[in-house]
Amino acid sequence: MRIAFYSPMKPPDSPIPSGDRQMARQLIRCLKSLGHDVRLMSRMKSREPTGNKGRQIIISNRADRIAHSLLSKVVKSDGWRPEAWFTYHLFYKAPDWIGPTVSRALSIPYIIAEASHAPKRREGAWAYNHNQVEKALHQADLVIGLNTSDENCVKTILGSHCHYAKLKPFVDMDSNHLDPEIRNKYRYHINLTHRIPEHNVWLLAVGMMRKGAKFESYKLLSESLKKLPRNQKWSLIIIGDGPCRSQIEALFPSNTFFLGALSKSDLAKYYSAADIFVWPAIQEAYGMALLEAQWAGLPAIAGNSGGVSDILRDNATGFLTQPGDPTDFAVKVQILLEDATKREQMSITAKNTTLREHGFQTAAEKLNAFLNCSLKRFRPIR
Repeated sequence: MRIAFYSPMKPPDSPIPSGDRQMARQLIRCLKSLGHDVRLMSRMKSREPTGNKGRQIIISNRADRIAHSLLSKVVKSDGWRPEAWFTYHLFYKAPDWIGPTVSRALSIPYIIAEASHAPKRREGAWAYNHNQVEKALHQADLVIGLNTSDENCVKTILGSHCHYAKLKPFVDMDSNHLDPEIRNKYRYHINLTHRIPEHNVWLLAVGMMRKGAKFESYKLLSESLKKLPRNQKWSLIIIGDGPCRSQIEALFPSNTFFLGALSKSDLAKYYSAADIFVWPAIQEAYGMALLEAQWAGLPAIAGNSGGVSDILRDNATGFLTQPGDPTDFAVKVQILLEDATKREQMSITAKNTTLREHGFQTAAEKLNAFLNCSLKRFRPIR
């Protein structure tokens, strides 16, 4: 199938790392692994974060020009013509202004993965964008839900012709990092490189260092760790970078090691070498780093927000904590710091669960079934 791909929040080839970029890339790899011909239609970012209606109108007008340019090229060309349009991640700050226009004009299925619908945005600063989100969802032929917290509100706006399908967040990682001998090798070399005490319990946090929810997560993490008993031996490794790095570094004690942004392959080594993944997950959709950590067998402690519970099974692969509660977070960290047996049990469960339920091949097979079903059900809008 020839698939037109678009990600209004951030293009998949953006130089700025994020969970959105990673999932967009994984979806493209998934589709290509199934033999589909996937092409990126536009790199235009529709995100307008401040609630400026004038700016939202400018973005929509630009998108309209792009959509008509794409249609003109397709109509005039004897070559590549999409059989379906696939948009990844739209919500009131980043609606899809291009996909609905192109798919309607070409009479092809309009598919959305990871949509969010916030009825409270019908009024106020983002009402203009929100209206477009509702139009896109009503036109969609297939909506693929990656976050269960989005499901109910999204379903209320879908047309009768639309199918809603659930796909668990998935990860595309090299399973070689799961070998215990390799873990010991990574831990040894990390110890030599950064002088992280080898016999301490290694806590790992991964996140971009920017204002808003990410900064608040780091702040809550620092508050939580200050509540731990002084005699406990642990070291915190933080991987990430961004404009708030200096402020974030000032929040943490001397047994914290800041390693900056790392490549995917280097990051996997730290997932393998660490003992516990810690992330308060304030306003988190679900968290790709959390998913990757559990794939590597890291028991995790995370705030129970958004779709985090889709990934972390409470009391099985780690602990969910009360959102925004540093005391509850500290209590859960202390439990795993003191109980190596529980850490090992959760590690095995996290690894097995992620491989079984969040694997790349499993996601690819489900995605292919959704697409085939959508094509069979599709009826062009008259």
